[in-house]
Order: sequence, then C-alpha cells, then structure tokens
Amino acid sequence: MNHHFTVDVEEYFQVHALEPYVPRADWDRLPGRVERATRLLLELLAEHGSAGTFFVLGWIAERHPALVRDIAAAGHEVASHGWGHERVDALTPAQFRESVRTSKAVLEDAAGAPVWGYRAPSFSISPERAWAFDVLLEEGYAYDSSVFPGRGHGWPAAARDPHRVERAAGVLHELPPATLRAGGRLFPAGGGAFLRLLPRALVTGALRQAERRGVPGTFYVHPWELDPEQPRIRVDLKTRMRHYGGLKRTVPRIRRLLAGFRFQPIARTLALESAPAEAPCPA
Repeated sequence: MNHHFTVDVEEYFQVHALEPYVPRADWDRLPGRVERATRLLLELLAEHGSAGTFFVLGWIAERHPALVRDIAAAGHEVASHGWGHERVDALTPAQFRESVRTSKAVLEDAAGAPVWGYRAPSFSISPERAWAFDVLLEEGYAYDSSVFPGRGHGWPAAARDPHRVERAAGVLHELPPATLRAGGRLFPAGGGAFLRLLPRALVTGALRQAERRGVPGTFYVHPWELDPEQPRIRVDLKTRMRHYGGLKRTVPRIRRLLAGFRFQPIARTLALESAPAEAPCPA
C-alpha cells in the first residue's frame, strides 16, 4: 500500500496559533527558515526513495520560486496551500476564490506543471464552508485535503477515508488526514503535533488501520517542525507547548516512518494528468 506523505510549506511565523503575536505586516522583516527545512525534507524523502505532495503557499512561491521548481524537479507533486495562510472561515467566497486562483497560477508557473490539489490552512473547511468545494472545482482543482474528521476539528462527522464530494460544479476528490479509531472513538492522528507530542504509535497505528481498510492514509508535516533552532516568539504556555514541543523528535520519527511505509504523491494515486510518474532514486 502506498500512503501519502504531504508537506504544508509555510514559515514558522505563519502558523495560525501565532497570529496574535506576529502581525502580517512584519512577515517580510522576519528571518525566513522555510527553504532550509524544506530542503531537509527533500533529502529525507530521497534517502528512502519516496515521493510526496507539497502544499505550498502562494506567498512562499512568490519569494522562493527556485524552491518550488526544485520540489517538482525532484519528482514530487506541487499543490496549493492558498496564498497567505488565511483560514477559510476568515474569508468570503470571493476572497477564497482569489486565494486559490492566484496561488495556483504562481505555483504552476514556478513548478512548470499543473496544480491539482488544495489544502486549507488549519484544515478549515467545515460544513458551513462547503461552498469552498464549488470554488475549487470552478478554479480547476481536482482534489482537496482540507477536511479533518474526528474530535477537535471543524468536521468531526466527516468520512475518514478518501471519497468523492459531489457538488453542482462537479465531483471533487477528498483526501482526509489519517485518523485512529480506538475505544469506539475517532481521533486525529495524521501528523504535525500528533507526531511530535504523542507516542509514535499514534501515527503508525493510523496508517496500519488504513491499510487494513484497503485505503491509503495521509500523513502531514510542516517544514518548521524540523527546525528546533527557529527563532522563539514570546507566546502563552499552551501555544509554546504546541508549537515548540518535540521539535527535536521530528526528524528521527520521520526517518522511521519513511523506513516503515511506502509513500507516493496524491496526484499519482488519483492518476491525474502530469502526476509525478516515478519516485526519486534513493541517494
């Protein structure tokens, strides 16, 4: 079974939980760290002959086009994470359309390949924002990975496996992050803080459960989670634990994950046009 290794490419200071502490007007004045950490992820994937899907902000692609180009050249899929990391529930339909349209254009120009996929910051498509699926279809997207089922996210009762979303504008593929069922309840387990802060068995158990159901699981990580030396921002205790906790565990846990599972880009699973055809050769 080939699972999905996905990366939300954003800077450490663009995380939603840091919004009260880092004004958007300061973003261009802060030291960027995304390129170094993303290239480390590329190296880890190459070491294990795996390929992934990189959901890149338009804001990042505009400032680092060579990084986007190198992601695509290494055999990975480039997809959209929106333009400026705005949650969908903070946008009007018109603003959302502008975000997914402009990010798609700049990413396709940098990568030299079609962009088929979208993931909302903080998995912020909920039942109340289902109109976003129509906008994605109208803007040429083939799949979405923004709905996180299980406790603690915006769509607890959503289907946990890859499925089709039928809308007036067409049919969109939905690829939810991996979840773990235990004690009769469904828990989010697809990556990020769940990888860094909780036992590694949470993520591996979710992927094994997906295998037993005969479907691929979707794992996700952010470049800043591989960067324990990132500048520290003064935040409240809860945010500090969630954002900075376990950063030194990320790389070794990803190495073990890549050694134990096989991964491929989402576009290849869906057999989309111009999907990366082969995994990069192991270094």
